Amino acid sequence: MKKSYLFLADGFEEIEALTVVDIMRRAEMPLMTLSINDKLTVTGAHGIPVVADALAQDIAIDEVEWIILPGGMPGMTNLAASRHLCNLVKNHAEAGLPTAAICASPSILGMLGLLNGRRATCYPGFEHNLEGAIIVNERVVVDENITTSNGPSSATAFALSIVEQSCGADKAQEVAAGMLL
Repeated sequence: MKKSYLFLADGFEEIEALTVVDIMRRAEMPLMTLSINDKLTVTGAHGIPVVADALAQDIAIDEVEWIILPGGMPGMTNLAASRHLCNLVKNHAEAGLPTAAICASPSILGMLGLLNGRRATCYPGFEHNLEGAIIVNERVVVDENITTSNGPSSATAFALSIVEQSCGADKAQEVAAGMLL
């Protein structure tokens, strides 16, 4: 199984990022957290410091399964400000590869033109950034290779959707059962 990457910027939503990391690792999916900063420690929106596995600038991003963008403010705007990350996301998604964003971060996909004609969701109030999307009010929306989710309370469902898409429904159910869901 190819490695997946979850990108962290200062101001990320801790629940969204760490829930995804936890659930994917429970499913034994290779996942690395990458800081887009010049340091490994990234501070979340609620002041919780998290040490990323590596700096994005130090990793050759190839042979990737998932690219995942947690939300949070100003995490989303900090991610969106990274030209390098935006180029990676755009190329990855346009190649038909699995791309996921939660909360405010589907805005990045919209701003990159990746949601045209696709169903998508986001945190309420960010819909104007989902350029060209068919906006739906659901917790998790999968449209071909793009997965979006609406916010912190949906982080578990979002992560389990990623597991199900890569490893199958049985694996997602096994992970959920192990968490007493």
